Amino acid sequence: MDDPAQAPTPETLACGMKLAVTHRTVFYYGGPVTDSVNTLHLEPRTFPFQQTLGGLVKVLPATRVRRFTDLFQNITHHFELPQPHAKLEIESRIKVRNLPLDITTEAREATLEDCKDSSIRERIWPFLQESHLISKTPEVWRQAVDLTRGHPSIFAQALAILHWIHEAFVYDAGSTHVHTHMAEAFELRRGVCQDYAHVMIGLCRSVGIGARYASGYLYNGPRDRLVGAQASHAWCEVYLPGAGWIGFDPTNGTLADARYVKIAVGRDYDDVAPVKGTYHGHGHCHMEVTVEVTKLDA
Repeated sequence: MDDPAQAPTPETLACGMKLAVTHRTVFYYGGPVTDSVNTLHLEPRTFPFQQTLGGLVKVLPATRVRRFTDLFQNITHHFELPQPHAKLEIESRIKVRNLPLDITTEAREATLEDCKDSSIRERIWPFLQESHLISKTPEVWRQAVDLTRGHPSIFAQALAILHWIHEAFVYDAGSTHVHTHMAEAFELRRGVCQDYAHVMIGLCRSVGIGARYASGYLYNGPRDRLVGAQASHAWCEVYLPGAGWIGFDPTNGTLADARYVKIAVGRDYDDVAPVKGTYHGHGHCHMEVTVEVTKLDA
């Protein structure tokens, strides 16, 4: 799904930013539960502009964790806990080196006509369709047409959509949940980073722009005021011929640059949820999540 030509080289990575992420999720159950089955997206592969330096996923109670690559080439972990337990801890520790985001003039000027090449169509086809949490309604299509009118390039169209969402929507953590559909968030004009990303993806797909969902983390430096840096973050990626998949973060109104740590990509949140699972037992469950992103010395 990524362009091999965009893979980072040792020479260019030497000047990158090194970041470390610790993500800890703890589930406290109201009573012993059994048959816990879980799928994790907590370790990144190497992406263009991002090299994975190390990754470790730990689970308590201790159990066998199977590691594999899913349909979208994401590194995925799966485990099962058949025995009774009242607490589940999942911790991931990763290190990456990010490059400064560099988009050529040619890529910035590419149009939808440039996406008609069969190799590009094959690459972006899954990300032009509707998905479980994203649909192309007439209302969304009309808004996308209005926003992109007068902007010839894909990059300019994506920026227009990004800035509109950033200005028109209200960040409100209590207004939506992880299963909220894009159409509902679009109507509410509010939500969290997941909703912002879903809305931008829906708008892009409505006018033929290949767009996918990216999940990961943010490094909030001393001078930054980025929303979403205290937990898992989400943004939209748009395919630009000549550059590949480029991140657009409507929550913060910016491109996903070297401060962003990308973990997984998919059609929408359902494809890349950090932790997804089921269990048998007491219905009450309390979850605590902590995320720490730090910059390492070069």
